[in-house]
Amino acid sequence: MRKGRPLPILKLRSEERDTLDRWARRPKSAPALAQRARGVLACAQDKSNTRVSAELQLSRPAVGKWRRRFLSQRLEGLLDEPRPGAPRQITDAHVERVLTLTLESTPQNATHWSTRSLARKCGMSQSAVSRIWRAFALQPHRSETFKLSRDPLFVEKVRDIVGLYLNPPDRALLLCVDEKAQIQALDRTPPRLPMRPGPVERRTHDYERHGTTSLFAALDLARGRVIGECHRRHRGVEFRKFLDTVDEAVPAPLHVHLILDNYATHKTPLIRRWLARHPRYHRHFTPTSASWLNRVERWFATLTERQLRRGVQRSTRELETALQRYLAVHNQEPKPFVWTKTADEILAQVARFGQRTYDSGY
Repeated sequence: MRKGRPLPILKLRSEERDTLDRWARRPKSAPALAQRARGVLACAQDKSNTRVSAELQLSRPAVGKWRRRFLSQRLEGLLDEPRPGAPRQITDAHVERVLTLTLESTPQNATHWSTRSLARKCGMSQSAVSRIWRAFALQPHRSETFKLSRDPLFVEKVRDIVGLYLNPPDRALLLCVDEKAQIQALDRTPPRLPMRPGPVERRTHDYERHGTTSLFAALDLARGRVIGECHRRHRGVEFRKFLDTVDEAVPAPLHVHLILDNYATHKTPLIRRWLARHPRYHRHFTPTSASWLNRVERWFATLTERQLRRGVQRSTRELETALQRYLAVHNQEPKPFVWTKTADEILAQVARFGQRTYDSGY
């Protein structure tokens, strides 16, 4: 039988319970706030202060304090009250000046501000400028590139290709085709220093070239398998040979839809005659400056990361052998790239980005 002063009943509304659960589970919550949230959730289960303190390893007076604070002020009662301390040194005006200079001006001797140069300009400490930049996610030292397509048929081509990705036709094969040209067989001049506990793998910055090759690839979007072939040159003749290889690998009853970019090799009279003799093939061209629509480009990025960037080859033949070996291993356990965005989402995002570019004034 419970003795002492009866505990007030603590009932939670559904939105309060959701907020307390989020505070208690979220990794970025302050530890003290998460602990208070867990305590209130336990009290809401009609547990005594003694039992809650034992389960959560809190003092019984602390449990009673946060129970009373929650009952009187609800969720607001669990937040920290303003603490006494030194007056604030960096005012809103200081923050506004840092942001204005960062976004709307450049220093006389550089193309972008650094924390130290801006601190000297504003009469503040370098750490203060750094904190303001982090708070507003500003990174003047970083820069990225972009390219907007100017293809007059951009909308039509996006809808055509994305429509194939999201709703592929029946009894047809969808192949993303492209060439990774001028792959160099590179060998470092001295031997590399292998990785050890502590030091990473090291190699010299200089290298010796031993020739180049081009990899022609066709990615089966449904299964993730890749038909690949290496050629020393990159012309319409080599592309026609690669199409012959694709034709041999694809079962005869299937129609084939080829996703291609606008490279001149894909439009030569030789290729047009080949397509006329093979009516089951249908070409779909990506917009100019929009190679990201071709899924085989993502496979090329994986190839570069896993095989080419740190590979060492002493001849073109050795390079081609490494590429064929990578293809064989990949096709043993292929994983398709899943396309999720609709054409409307892509066009809306491009429109927003284009408007921001237009409004930037540069």
